[in-house]
Amino acid sequence: MSQLRYLTAGESHGEELSGILEGMPSGLSLVASRDIDPFLQERQKGYGRGHRQMIENDRTTITSGVRFGFTLGSPIAVTIKNKDWAHWQERMAVEGQEPADLKHVTVPRPGHADLAGAIKYDQKHDIRNILERASARETAMRTALGAIALRLLDEVGVGHTSFVRSIGDAVASESSPRQELSSSRVRTFDPDAEEQMIQLIDIAKATGDTLGGVVECHFENVPVGIGSHVHWDRKLDAKLAEAVMSIQAVKAVEIGEGFESSYRFGSEVHDAILNIDGTFRRHRNNAGGIEGGMSNGEPIVVRAYMKPLSTLMRPLASVDLATGKSVEAHIERSDVCAVPALAVILEAVVGLTIASLMLETFPSDTIEEFKRAIEFRQSRSVTSPIHNT
Repeated sequence: MSQLRYLTAGESHGEELSGILEGMPSGLSLVASRDIDPFLQERQKGYGRGHRQMIENDRTTITSGVRFGFTLGSPIAVTIKNKDWAHWQERMAVEGQEPADLKHVTVPRPGHADLAGAIKYDQKHDIRNILERASARETAMRTALGAIALRLLDEVGVGHTSFVRSIGDAVASESSPRQELSSSRVRTFDPDAEEQMIQLIDIAKATGDTLGGVVECHFENVPVGIGSHVHWDRKLDAKLAEAVMSIQAVKAVEIGEGFESSYRFGSEVHDAILNIDGTFRRHRNNAGGIEGGMSNGEPIVVRAYMKPLSTLMRPLASVDLATGKSVEAHIERSDVCAVPALAVILEAVVGLTIASLMLETFPSDTIEEFKRAIEFRQSRSVTSPIHNT
C-alpha cells in the first residue's frame, strides 16, 4: 500500500532535529530554501513567542532522497541544526560522563508531559530526559516534512492556507474587513480581532500567564474519494483527527461545523447536492469537505484547539519528586502564546495526512503517474446518467 511515512528524532536542546520521509514519488522538484525554509520561518513568527525564536534561524539540509533538485523515490532525510546547542553541549552530551554540577529538573509542570513521562520511563531523577523530547521544538521537523508534502499537493493543484481563528476570547469575525495574513502579527485576517488578541497576550505576559486559541486550515481541490468508508482506520477524518491531536498542546480537533452541528437539525447541517455546470457540488460546506470518511470535493476545513502553554512565569503548585515536598512548578524557557505558530504546524500536519492518503488512493512511482491518476479521478466527478445493467 503506497503512502507517506515519516519519523522525527531529536531533543529540544540537542545538536539537531532529524526527519525521514518515505514514499514520495520520483521527479518532484524540491529545493529546501524555496519549498521548506519559508514554512519554518512562518512557524517562528507570531506575537507572544519567546526568546528561543530569536536564537534559532531554522534552515533545512536535505541529505538524501533528492538529486539535482528532484526527488528520487527513495527516503528523503532532512536535518535542522539547533543553534542553541552551543549553550547546551555539556548538559545534553550524547556520550561521556554527566557533569558533577549538572542541575537536575525534579519538579514537574502541570499540563505537561513531565510527571507522567517521568513515572513511565523511570526518569524521576531528572525530568529533562522527558521534557526535551516532549517539547514543541519537535514540530519544527514536522513542519519541514509537511512542507515537502505540501509541495507535492501544489504540483497537482491542491490549494492550502491556515490562519488564527481566535486567541483567548478574541475571535476573528467572518464579516470583518480582510487583511493579508502576511501583514498580521498573529496570522489572522481580522484586524480588529488582531488588536484584541495582542492586548490579551500583553496581559498574559504581564501576569506571568499563557494563552491558547483556535487555528484553522483549508485545503481546496482535493480529489473526491480520498480516504475510505470500508474500514475505521482508513477514514480521512479519523486520520486527520489522529494527526492533529498528536501536535503538542492541542486538546480538540474539529472538521467543518463539527461542534455546532451537534446543536442543530439535520436540515440545517447537511449540504445539499447540486449539479453546477456538469459537476457535483454543494450549496454550503458544513461537512468540511468530508462525508463517510472520504473527501467529497469541497474544501477540507480543519480546526485545532490549543490549550495555554504549560510553563507559567507565575507557576502553579507542584511536588518535588526528589523530596516529596510541595513547591512551585519548574519554569522552562517558553512562549506566552504560540497560537500563530500552531496554524503553520496544522497546515503542515494536515498536508502530510492528505498527501499520504492521496498516494494510497493513487499509488505512483513517479510524479507524472500521480498526475495522470488524479486527472482520471477528477473526470469521474462530472455528472452523467447511471444505467443499471
